[in-house]
Amino acid sequence: MGATGFIGGSVLNRLLAHPDASTFTFTALVRSPVKAELLKQVGVESVIGSLKDAPLVEKLATEADIIISTADCDDVDIASSYLRGMKKRYETTGKIPILLHTSGTGTLADESAGYLKDVTIYNDDDPDQIESLADTQQHRLVDLEIVKADKEGYARTYIILPSMIYGIATGRLVDLGIQNKFSIQIPSLVRAALGRGRGGMVGAGTNIWGNVHIQDLVDLYEILFNHIRQNPDTTAHGREGYYFGINGEYNLYQIGKGIAEHLVALGKSSEREPSTFTDEEIKKYFAGSSFWGTNSRGRANRSRSLGWNPLKSTHNLYDGIGLEIDAMLEAGVAQG
Repeated sequence: MGATGFIGGSVLNRLLAHPDASTFTFTALVRSPVKAELLKQVGVESVIGSLKDAPLVEKLATEADIIISTADCDDVDIASSYLRGMKKRYETTGKIPILLHTSGTGTLADESAGYLKDVTIYNDDDPDQIESLADTQQHRLVDLEIVKADKEGYARTYIILPSMIYGIATGRLVDLGIQNKFSIQIPSLVRAALGRGRGGMVGAGTNIWGNVHIQDLVDLYEILFNHIRQNPDTTAHGREGYYFGINGEYNLYQIGKGIAEHLVALGKSSEREPSTFTDEEIKKYFAGSSFWGTNSRGRANRSRSLGWNPLKSTHNLYDGIGLEIDAMLEAGVAQG
Protein backbone atom coordinates (compact mmCIF):
# COMPACT_ATOMS: atom_id res chain seq x y z
CA MET A 1 0.00 0.00 0.00
CA GLY A 2 1.32 3.41 -0.99
CA ALA A 3 3.50 2.02 -3.78
CA THR A 4 3.34 5.20 -5.86
CA GLY A 5 4.22 7.52 -2.98
CA PHE A 6 7.53 8.97 -1.89
CA ILE A 7 8.32 6.32 0.73
CA GLY A 8 6.39 3.40 -0.75
CA GLY A 9 7.81 3.80 -4.23
CA SER A 10 11.34 4.04 -2.86
CA VAL A 11 10.87 0.86 -0.82
CA LEU A 12 9.30 -0.98 -3.76
CA ASN A 13 12.12 0.14 -6.06
CA ARG A 14 14.66 -1.31 -3.60
CA LEU A 15 12.80 -4.61 -3.16
CA LEU A 16 12.49 -5.06 -6.92
CA ALA A 17 16.31 -5.13 -6.93
CA HIS A 18 16.51 -7.50 -3.94
CA PRO A 19 18.70 -10.59 -4.53
CA ASP A 20 15.61 -12.78 -3.93
CA ALA A 21 13.22 -10.62 -5.94
CA SER A 22 12.61 -13.38 -8.48
CA THR A 23 11.02 -15.47 -5.71
CA PHE A 24 8.64 -12.68 -4.63
CA THR A 25 5.21 -11.85 -5.99
CA PHE A 26 4.60 -8.12 -5.68
CA THR A 27 1.05 -6.76 -5.55
CA ALA A 28 0.21 -3.05 -5.36
CA LEU A 29 -3.12 -1.31 -4.85
CA VAL A 30 -3.27 1.82 -7.03
CA ARG A 31 -5.97 4.25 -8.11
CA SER A 32 -4.57 5.03 -11.56
CA PRO A 33 -5.07 2.52 -14.43
CA VAL A 34 -2.11 4.15 -16.21
CA LYS A 35 0.20 3.58 -13.26
CA ALA A 36 -1.18 0.07 -12.82
CA GLU A 37 -0.12 -0.75 -16.38
CA LEU A 38 3.32 0.80 -15.85
CA LEU A 39 3.81 -1.22 -12.66
CA LYS A 40 3.10 -4.40 -14.59
CA GLN A 41 6.03 -3.50 -16.84
CA VAL A 42 8.40 -3.68 -13.84
CA GLY A 43 6.98 -6.95 -12.52
CA VAL A 44 4.36 -5.73 -10.08
CA GLU A 45 0.83 -7.11 -10.14
CA SER A 46 -1.53 -4.17 -9.74
CA VAL A 47 -5.06 -3.96 -8.45
CA ILE A 48 -6.98 -0.81 -9.31
CA GLY A 49 -8.89 0.55 -6.34
CA SER A 50 -8.87 2.70 -3.23
CA LEU A 51 -7.72 2.17 0.32
CA LYS A 52 -11.20 3.33 1.29
CA ASP A 53 -12.65 0.21 -0.35
CA ALA A 54 -12.66 -1.89 2.83
CA PRO A 55 -13.77 -5.21 1.27
CA LEU A 56 -11.06 -4.95 -1.40
CA VAL A 57 -8.30 -4.10 1.10
CA GLU A 58 -9.43 -6.93 3.35
CA LYS A 59 -9.44 -9.40 0.45
CA LEU A 60 -5.95 -8.41 -0.67
CA ALA A 61 -4.68 -8.80 2.89
CA THR A 62 -6.00 -12.37 3.03
CA GLU A 63 -3.74 -13.17 0.06
CA ALA A 64 -0.48 -11.69 1.37
CA ASP A 65 2.30 -13.21 3.44
CA ILE A 66 3.86 -9.77 4.00
CA ILE A 67 2.16 -6.38 3.88
CA ILE A 68 4.20 -3.20 3.66
CA SER A 69 2.00 -0.22 4.43
CA THR A 70 3.32 3.24 3.57
CA ALA A 71 -0.04 4.94 3.02
CA ASP A 72 -2.25 6.93 5.39
CA CYS A 73 -1.01 6.15 8.91
CA ASP A 74 -3.81 8.02 10.67
CA ASP A 75 -6.81 6.24 9.16
CA VAL A 76 -8.01 3.60 11.62
CA ASP A 77 -10.58 2.28 9.14
CA ILE A 78 -7.90 1.45 6.58
CA ALA A 79 -5.78 -0.32 9.19
CA SER A 80 -8.82 -2.23 10.43
CA SER A 81 -9.52 -3.44 6.90
CA TYR A 82 -6.14 -5.02 6.33
CA LEU A 83 -5.94 -6.32 9.89
CA ARG A 84 -9.24 -8.15 9.37
CA GLY A 85 -7.79 -9.69 6.23
CA MET A 86 -4.65 -10.76 8.06
CA LYS A 87 -6.73 -12.36 10.78
CA LYS A 88 -8.73 -14.31 8.21
CA ARG A 89 -5.49 -15.48 6.57
CA TYR A 90 -4.18 -16.71 9.90
CA GLU A 91 -7.42 -18.51 10.75
CA THR A 92 -7.51 -20.14 7.32
CA THR A 93 -3.85 -21.12 6.89
CA GLY A 94 -2.45 -21.23 10.43
CA LYS A 95 0.45 -19.09 9.23
CA ILE A 96 1.10 -15.72 10.88
CA PRO A 97 1.26 -12.93 8.26
CA ILE A 98 3.72 -10.08 8.64
CA LEU A 99 3.03 -6.35 8.63
CA LEU A 100 5.60 -3.59 8.18
CA HIS A 101 3.66 -0.46 8.98
CA THR A 102 4.87 3.10 8.42
CA SER A 103 4.03 5.51 11.22
CA GLY A 104 6.15 8.56 12.05
CA THR A 105 7.92 10.40 14.83
CA GLY A 106 5.14 12.96 14.72
CA THR A 107 3.74 10.71 17.42
CA LEU A 108 6.48 12.05 19.72
CA ALA A 109 5.69 15.72 19.04
CA ASP A 110 4.90 18.24 21.76
CA GLU A 111 3.08 21.61 21.72
CA SER A 112 5.94 24.09 21.99
CA ALA A 113 4.93 26.74 19.39
CA GLY A 114 8.37 26.99 17.81
CA TYR A 115 10.61 26.93 20.88
CA LEU A 116 13.03 24.38 22.28
CA LYS A 117 11.81 23.14 25.61
CA ASP A 118 12.84 20.42 28.04
CA VAL A 119 11.16 17.62 26.11
CA THR A 120 11.41 13.86 26.40
CA ILE A 121 13.88 12.11 24.12
CA TYR A 122 12.31 8.78 23.25
CA ASN A 123 14.21 5.56 22.59
CA ASP A 124 12.80 2.99 20.20
CA ASP A 125 14.15 0.15 22.36
CA ASP A 126 12.13 1.28 25.38
CA PRO A 127 8.55 0.00 24.90
CA ASP A 128 7.48 1.20 28.36
CA GLN A 129 8.48 4.74 27.45
CA ILE A 130 6.67 4.55 24.11
CA GLU A 131 3.56 3.20 25.82
CA SER A 132 3.54 6.33 27.99
CA LEU A 133 2.50 8.34 24.92
CA ALA A 134 -1.07 9.57 25.07
CA ASP A 135 -3.60 7.93 22.76
CA THR A 136 -4.31 11.42 21.40
CA GLN A 137 -0.81 11.76 19.91
CA GLN A 138 -0.58 11.82 16.12
CA HIS A 139 -0.54 8.31 14.54
CA ARG A 140 -1.05 6.71 17.95
CA LEU A 141 -4.50 5.18 17.47
CA VAL A 142 -3.40 3.22 14.40
CA ASP A 143 -0.14 2.18 16.05
CA LEU A 144 -2.07 0.81 19.03
CA GLU A 145 -4.40 -1.22 16.82
CA ILE A 146 -1.39 -2.76 15.09
CA VAL A 147 0.33 -3.64 18.37
CA LYS A 148 -2.96 -5.15 19.57
CA ALA A 149 -3.10 -7.40 16.50
CA ASP A 150 0.36 -8.72 17.32
CA LYS A 151 -0.62 -9.32 20.95
CA GLU A 152 -3.66 -11.31 19.83
CA GLY A 153 -1.34 -13.54 17.83
CA TYR A 154 -2.82 -13.39 14.33
CA ALA A 155 -0.19 -11.00 12.94
CA ARG A 156 3.45 -10.22 13.51
CA THR A 157 3.83 -6.47 13.35
CA TYR A 158 6.72 -4.04 12.97
CA ILE A 159 6.28 -0.28 13.03
CA ILE A 160 8.80 1.99 11.31
CA LEU A 161 8.70 5.62 12.42
CA PRO A 162 10.54 7.96 10.05
CA SER A 163 11.46 11.41 11.27
CA MET A 164 11.57 14.37 8.85
CA ILE A 165 12.53 12.78 5.51
CA TYR A 166 14.61 14.73 3.03
CA GLY A 167 16.18 14.09 -0.35
CA ILE A 168 14.72 13.43 -3.77
CA ALA A 169 13.62 9.93 -4.73
CA THR A 170 15.31 8.39 -7.76
CA GLY A 171 15.08 5.14 -9.66
CA ARG A 172 13.05 3.36 -12.28
CA LEU A 173 9.66 4.09 -10.73
CA VAL A 174 10.42 7.82 -10.75
CA ASP A 175 11.74 7.65 -14.31
CA LEU A 176 8.54 5.94 -15.48
CA GLY A 177 6.36 8.54 -13.79
CA ILE A 178 4.89 6.03 -11.34
CA GLN A 179 6.27 7.46 -8.13
CA ASN A 180 6.16 10.85 -6.43
CA LYS A 181 9.78 11.91 -5.97
CA PHE A 182 9.23 14.58 -3.32
CA SER A 183 8.62 14.30 0.40
CA ILE A 184 5.91 16.27 2.20
CA GLN A 185 7.92 18.18 4.79
CA ILE A 186 10.47 20.50 3.18
CA PRO A 187 8.28 21.04 0.08
CA SER A 188 5.44 22.32 2.29
CA LEU A 189 7.80 24.88 3.85
CA VAL A 190 9.13 25.83 0.41
CA ARG A 191 5.62 26.45 -0.94
CA ALA A 192 4.81 28.62 2.07
CA ALA A 193 8.04 30.60 1.58
CA LEU A 194 7.29 31.16 -2.10
CA GLY A 195 3.76 32.23 -1.27
CA ARG A 196 4.85 34.79 1.33
CA GLY A 197 8.07 35.78 -0.47
CA ARG A 198 10.31 34.83 2.44
CA GLY A 199 11.48 31.80 4.38
CA GLY A 200 9.63 31.20 7.61
CA MET A 201 9.22 29.23 10.81
CA VAL A 202 6.78 28.88 13.69
CA GLY A 203 7.75 31.04 16.66
CA ALA A 204 11.52 31.37 16.99
CA GLY A 205 12.19 28.13 15.10
CA THR A 206 14.40 26.80 17.90
CA ASN A 207 12.32 23.62 18.14
CA ILE A 208 14.13 20.41 17.21
CA TRP A 209 13.24 17.45 15.01
CA GLY A 210 15.06 14.32 13.91
CA ASN A 211 15.82 13.76 10.25
CA VAL A 212 16.65 10.96 7.81
CA HIS A 213 17.57 10.82 4.13
CA ILE A 214 15.18 8.85 1.96
CA GLN A 215 17.83 6.34 0.88
CA ASP A 216 18.97 5.76 4.47
CA LEU A 217 15.34 5.19 5.42
CA VAL A 218 14.94 2.65 2.62
CA ASP A 219 18.02 0.88 3.97
CA LEU A 220 16.15 0.48 7.26
CA TYR A 221 13.16 -1.10 5.54
CA GLU A 222 15.37 -3.53 3.66
CA ILE A 223 17.45 -4.46 6.71
CA LEU A 224 14.34 -5.05 8.81
CA PHE A 225 12.72 -7.02 5.97
CA ASN A 226 15.78 -9.26 5.74
CA HIS A 227 15.94 -9.77 9.52
CA ILE A 228 12.28 -10.77 9.65
CA ARG A 229 12.79 -13.35 6.90
CA GLN A 230 16.03 -14.75 8.32
CA ASN A 231 15.47 -14.43 12.08
CA PRO A 232 11.71 -14.19 12.70
CA ASP A 233 11.92 -15.40 16.29
CA THR A 234 14.60 -12.92 17.38
CA THR A 235 13.46 -9.77 15.54
CA ALA A 236 11.47 -7.63 17.98
CA HIS A 237 7.81 -7.15 17.05
CA GLY A 238 4.54 -6.02 18.61
CA ARG A 239 4.95 -3.74 21.61
CA GLU A 240 8.73 -4.03 21.21
CA GLY A 241 8.63 -3.69 17.44
CA TYR A 242 9.13 0.07 17.08
CA TYR A 243 11.95 1.17 14.78
CA PHE A 244 12.83 4.85 14.54
CA GLY A 245 14.21 6.27 11.31
CA ILE A 246 16.31 9.05 12.84
CA ASN A 247 19.88 10.07 12.10
CA GLY A 248 20.66 13.48 13.51
CA GLU A 249 18.64 16.52 14.53
CA TYR A 250 17.94 20.00 13.14
CA ASN A 251 16.01 23.07 14.14
CA LEU A 252 13.36 24.79 12.05
CA TYR A 253 15.14 28.14 12.00
CA GLN A 254 17.98 26.54 10.03
CA ILE A 255 15.53 25.07 7.53
CA GLY A 256 13.80 28.44 7.15
CA LYS A 257 17.14 30.17 6.69
CA GLY A 258 18.29 27.66 4.08
CA ILE A 259 15.09 28.18 2.12
CA ALA A 260 15.30 31.97 2.49
CA GLU A 261 18.88 32.15 1.26
CA HIS A 262 18.19 30.01 -1.78
CA LEU A 263 15.13 32.07 -2.71
CA VAL A 264 17.33 35.18 -2.59
CA ALA A 265 19.87 33.46 -4.86
CA LEU A 266 17.06 32.68 -7.29
CA GLY A 267 15.79 36.25 -7.23
CA LYS A 268 12.50 35.22 -5.63
CA SER A 269 13.06 37.03 -2.34
CA SER A 270 15.17 39.86 -0.94
CA GLU A 271 15.23 38.57 2.65
CA ARG A 272 18.00 36.21 3.74
CA GLU A 273 16.57 35.80 7.23
CA PRO A 274 13.38 33.80 7.82
CA SER A 275 10.57 35.38 9.80
CA THR A 276 7.85 33.97 12.03
CA PHE A 277 4.70 32.77 10.28
CA THR A 278 1.68 34.82 11.27
CA ASP A 279 -1.50 33.12 12.45
CA GLU A 280 -3.06 33.95 9.10
CA GLU A 281 -0.16 32.34 7.23
CA ILE A 282 -0.38 29.21 9.35
CA LYS A 283 -4.05 28.97 8.43
CA LYS A 284 -3.32 29.61 4.76
CA TYR A 285 -0.33 27.35 4.22
CA PHE A 286 -0.69 24.68 6.91
CA ALA A 287 -4.47 24.42 7.39
CA GLY A 288 -4.13 26.09 10.79
CA SER A 289 -1.70 23.50 12.18
CA SER A 290 1.35 24.66 14.14
CA PHE A 291 2.94 21.24 13.60
CA TRP A 292 6.15 22.86 12.38
CA GLY A 293 6.54 24.45 15.79
CA THR A 294 6.76 21.14 17.65
CA ASN A 295 9.73 19.25 19.06
CA SER A 296 10.10 15.58 18.14
CA ARG A 297 13.18 13.89 19.51
CA GLY A 298 14.22 10.25 19.57
CA ARG A 299 17.09 7.81 19.35
CA ALA A 300 17.09 4.88 16.90
CA ASN A 301 18.79 2.37 19.20
CA ARG A 302 16.73 -0.65 18.14
CA SER A 303 17.06 0.21 14.46
CA ARG A 304 20.82 0.47 14.80
CA SER A 305 20.96 -2.84 16.67
CA LEU A 306 19.86 -4.50 13.41
CA GLY A 307 22.93 -3.11 11.67
CA TRP A 308 21.31 0.03 10.26
CA ASN A 309 24.09 2.51 9.57
CA PRO A 310 22.68 5.66 7.94
CA LEU A 311 25.28 7.66 6.03
CA LYS A 312 23.63 11.03 5.46
CA SER A 313 23.89 13.63 8.23
CA THR A 314 22.12 16.87 9.14
CA HIS A 315 24.74 18.70 7.06
CA ASN A 316 23.43 16.83 4.01
CA LEU A 317 19.93 18.00 4.93
CA TYR A 318 20.97 21.67 4.99
CA ASP A 319 23.14 21.33 1.87
CA GLY A 320 20.29 19.70 -0.04
CA ILE A 321 17.63 22.35 0.54
CA GLY A 322 18.59 24.27 -2.60
CA LEU A 323 18.56 21.10 -4.68
CA GLU A 324 15.02 20.31 -3.52
CA ILE A 325 13.83 23.82 -4.32
CA ASP A 326 15.39 23.70 -7.80
CA ALA A 327 13.86 20.29 -8.50
CA MET A 328 10.44 21.43 -7.32
CA LEU A 329 10.56 24.51 -9.55
CA GLU A 330 11.67 22.45 -12.52
CA ALA A 331 8.83 19.96 -11.93
CA GLY A 332 6.28 22.75 -11.50
CA VAL A 333 5.23 21.66 -7.99
CA ALA A 334 6.55 24.63 -6.03
CA GLN A 335 3.72 27.16 -6.35
CA GLY A 336 3.02 28.92 -3.09
